[in-house]
Parts: sequence; C-alpha cells; structure tokens
Amino acid sequence: MLKNFLTVGGWTMLSRILGLVRDQLLAAFMGAGALQDAYQVAFRLPNMFRRLFGEGAFNAAFVPLFSSVLTREGKEEAQLFARRALGVMLVWLLFLCVLGEIFMPQVLKVIAPGFLQSGDRYALAVSLSRITFPYLVLICAAALLAGVLNGLHRFGVASAAYLAFNVVGIAAILLASPFLPNVAYAAAWGVTASGVAQLGLLFWACERAHFGLTPLWPSLTPRIRLLLRRMVPGLIGSGVGQINLTIDTIIGTLLPAGSVSLMYFADRINQLPLGVLGAAAGTTLLPVLTRHLAAGETDAAHAAQNRSIEYVLLLTLPAVAGLLVLAGPIMIVLFGHGSFTEHDALLSAQSLRAYAIGLPAFVMVKVLSPAFFARGDTRTPVYIGIGVLLLNFVLNLLFMKPLVHMGPPLASSLAAFINVAVLAFLLRQKNALLLAPETLGGIGRVGLAAAVMAVILVGVETLLPLPAHFLMRLIWLTVMVGLGGIFYAGMLHVLGVMDLADVLAGLRRRLNRKRA
Repeated sequence: MLKNFLTVGGWTMLSRILGLVRDQLLAAFMGAGALQDAYQVAFRLPNMFRRLFGEGAFNAAFVPLFSSVLTREGKEEAQLFARRALGVMLVWLLFLCVLGEIFMPQVLKVIAPGFLQSGDRYALAVSLSRITFPYLVLICAAALLAGVLNGLHRFGVASAAYLAFNVVGIAAILLASPFLPNVAYAAAWGVTASGVAQLGLLFWACERAHFGLTPLWPSLTPRIRLLLRRMVPGLIGSGVGQINLTIDTIIGTLLPAGSVSLMYFADRINQLPLGVLGAAAGTTLLPVLTRHLAAGETDAAHAAQNRSIEYVLLLTLPAVAGLLVLAGPIMIVLFGHGSFTEHDALLSAQSLRAYAIGLPAFVMVKVLSPAFFARGDTRTPVYIGIGVLLLNFVLNLLFMKPLVHMGPPLASSLAAFINVAVLAFLLRQKNALLLAPETLGGIGRVGLAAAVMAVILVGVETLLPLPAHFLMRLIWLTVMVGLGGIFYAGMLHVLGVMDLADVLAGLRRRLNRKRA
C-alpha cells in the first residue's frame, strides 16, 4: 500500500507542480481583479461537479462495487459492469451539460451573486462558464476510467493521465491568447481541451490493460440500481469539501473585487499537500479496505487505516507548520509578479494561513471517508455533510465582514475539523476505527517535531528577513524550506519516529538496484 501511496503521490505532486506553473501564468497575466474573478468562477463550476460526480460520490460508490465484482466474479463481469456504469454516467452528464449551457445566466446568479453589481464581470463569467462547462462530461468519464484502473491496481497510469490538464492549460495560455479576446478565454478553452486529452489517454490505458470500456446504452440492472442508491447520498457525504469551497466562492463574490482571486491562489498552495496526500491516501486506501473487508480480514483493514493516518500526518503536520510561518514569502516568490502585486501576494498569504490551519482536517476526511465507503455505507457521511455545510455557511456569514478574504477559508477549516471529529466518533462507535496506542503516540511525536521546526524557522526568519531582490528571495525561500526539512527529519530521529540511518540505507539499496 505504501508503494501505491507513493506512486499516486509522486504523480500527483508532478501534476501540482505543473499546476503551480499554470497558476503563476494566470496570476502574472490577469492579476487579482474582475477578469481573474470571472475566470475562477467559470472554472469552479465544472470543477465542483467533477469532484462531486466524478471523483466524489460516483467514485466512492463505484470503486468498492467494481473491486468486489472483480474479486468474486472475475474480469468479464467487472468489465460489463464498468461499461454499463459508463453509459449511465455519460447520458446523465450530457443531459446536465445541456441544461447548464441553456440556463448558465441563472446558474451564475446563484453561485456568483456579487457579480450582478458589475454587468461586465457577470457577462464575462457567463461566456467563460459556457466554454468550460463541457469539461464536466469529459472529466467525470475520465474519473470512472481512472477508478477502473485503480481497481486493477494500475495506480500510476491513472494518476499520470491527470498531468494533461496542466500541460494543455499552460499551452493554451501561452499559445492561444493572441487569437482570443483575452487570456481568460484562452484559459477557459484550455480547460475543456484538457478534458478531451485526459479522457483519450485513459481510454488508451484501459485498452493497454486489455480492459476496453466502450460504453453500453443505459440499462438499470440490479447492480446499476445499487450503484445509484449508494451514489445519491454520497453526493453530499463525499463532496462536503467542494461544496464548502463553492460556498466560499459565493461569499467571495459579495466581497470587494479580487477577493475570489486572493482565495483561489491561496487555496492552490494549500492544495499542494492536500491534493498529493489526500488524493494518494483516499485513492489507495479504498480498494485495500474493500479487499480486506470482502475477505473478512478485519484486523488487516484496521491496520491499513492506521498506517494511512500515520503516513498522511507525518507529511501533513510539517506542511502546516511551514505554511503558517512562510505564507508571505511563498506567495510573494511564487505569484508576486506582473499584474499580481506584492501587496496582493501578502493579502493572499492571509487566506493561505487560514486554509493551512484546517489542512490536517481536510486530509483526514480523505482518510476516514473510505472506511464508510468500503463497507457500502454512503448514507452516514450525508448526515454529517449536511450539518457541516450548514455550519460552514453560518461561519461564513459571521466571518465575511470582519475578516473579508480570510473569513471563508477560516470557516472551511473550522468546519473540516468538526467533520473529522464526527466521522471519527461514528467510526469508533461502529468499531470501524481502532487507533493503536503506538499510532497515537507516533502522531503526538510528529506534532512535536513539526512545532519545533516551526519555532526554529521563525527564529531564522527574524534574524534573516526576506531580501528585496527576486533571485535572492528565491534562494532564501529554497534555503528556508530545506532547513525546515532538515530540522524536521532530525527531530523525527531524536523522538524515535524514524531512524535516519535505516532510511538512508534503504535509499542506497534502491539506487543500487536501479543501477544494476
């Protein structure tokens, strides 16, 4: 499982790095203002549906069923089930896409009510949203194919395909902008074109795996009905994070122009550790748990859950500490160029700190949710999700005036902690989460190591503040990140979380095997 975790995490990290390049181009060309706000809202809409229907509810219901059919009934039945599921998904999404294109002006009045105060920004957002909305169909179908590949334990191929989003997006911004009214239109067309590329790559990967997935005309067989029954409640249960972000966007449109952009770029940095660790843990844990539970191996399922918690917190807690201390320099070095001023970067850093506070909770939701899904329970997270959504909305209303662009991120972070607490409590009640004493002790030592690292970085930053020159700033930030990593690893060694000598010896053995 660790090997698969690192494989998915590695490809996801590469994708996030390319995504960072894409976001830097968006910031440099459009800055933080009305044009950027309109594009971000246009992208948020299909992206939200992708997370809900593709990676969220559908995937949470589909992967356990597919893995069970594959294990118990063989490849042919699993392939037939996947082809029928793909047919149902495509018909439903095409219908939704047509409705969206027709009623986009009305949809934008709901998710971007603040844009109505500026007719130009509203009209631009409608035009851009109509360009990006077909991405919904393409990427949700791609998510199903990726789920099949994950069920076949081809994690690397499925994760690598998502690189296409950022590669195509970067190319569109750089090459298509001169031929379109502005950069926002180029970026919007890049979104839809990337969906075509991802879906094509995943179809090719399935063919290479001798698991062709030509969609079948929808047929509501008993197994498809079971899939839909599990999927419908999961729309809220597995998509709480995305719905919370959408609430943040709605509130952001009511704030001063540029607020949506400030929160977006902060969230993109927050998504580096969240996307890598959360996606890797959730993607690899769900099939493992499903397989253990199908075989009646309860103890092995608990052990896998505990290992996932240990892995993600080992990497998440130092990320939180680093982001809280270095948020300002990170945003200035990465985005403080072109139309995105240094002042914009510092304001966005405030949003980043508010998001970073909730980072452990955002990741833990990805680790705890599969424990419900693997047991075929997609209903329980629904009830939790409804409560969390209401809480997030209330907190947004309370924070939006006094905290402005920091309000929605802080509301999401606090709501995520409540989400984790309730998920963990209910799993404990069902005896589906048994944290071993060594796991709890390890988490405490990791937290202490991250706190010591943060204190040291604050001290170094006080003695050596951020330079004025860009190149020196880049070197300064690189050194600070490196120092943080060194001090954190040293503390883990001192506290007995890991033995650095064993880690180095393992790396040497792996390098020697590759050379041989």
